[in-house]
This record gives sequence, structure tokens and C-alpha cells, in this order.
Amino acid sequence: MGTLECPSLMDRSPAQLIQSRQGVGNMHHARQESLPFVGSSHEFVGAEQGDTSVSVFLFHGKPGSGPGPHRHPYDEIQFIREGRGIWTVNGKTFEARAGDIFVIKAGEIHSFKAVGDSPLVQVDVHLSPRFIQENL
Repeated sequence: MGTLECPSLMDRSPAQLIQSRQGVGNMHHARQESLPFVGSSHEFVGAEQGDTSVSVFLFHGKPGSGPGPHRHPYDEIQFIREGRGIWTVNGKTFEARAGDIFVIKAGEIHSFKAVGDSPLVQVDVHLSPRFIQENL
């Protein structure tokens, strides 16, 4: 039996990739205030919002707020937009502020708390269509 050759996505131009996806689906639109608000975050669940492969916590936490130690079976990217916080990742504690970006790898135990006088605002992108979190 012969092998089936499949062209690599890397071998295609951005225009070819976009063209190949045209007509596959429709753009989805949502407003932040229409998303569920749990704790200190609006929750964008990709599986429920346009059937996409990422989910996002839009975190807006008062000083002292933030999740305790937990982990996910997928990578998470945190974009710190405003304020300051204290993070602990795999036992190492450090402070971060607006402009910092973290890539937290699958399985890494992490937590954070807002500190200072102003809210901590961040966008936490979970590389999963649904949130999966093990609280520790």
C-alpha cells in the first residue's frame, strides 16, 4: 500500500490557509457582560462561544482576591493588563505587574493574588475548549 501525502500547513501561504477555511463556519460575537461571572472573572467557554478551541478567564480582582493552588491538563497564557499580583508557580513565588505575560505549562501548580491598592486585571487564555481545573 502506498502512503498518502498530506501537504504541511507550513508549506501553505497565509492566503491559502484563509481561503481553505472560507465558508467553514461563521464568526461568533459575544459581549463580555453577557458572559457568566464567577468569582472575579467573566468566563468565555470556547465550546459554548463559537465552538472554538480556547477558553478565557477575564479576571478583574480586588486586592486580596485570586485563586488558590491549582493546575490544568493544558497550557495557560496569562496577560497582565493592570495592577499587581503575587504568583506562586511550582513552589517559586514572585511579583508581577501590568505588561507581564506568563506561559504556564500543563500540570504546573500555580496560584496568584491581587496586591496593592488597585484591581488586578488580566486575560487568562486556556488552550482548551472548556475549563478543566484541579484545585489542590
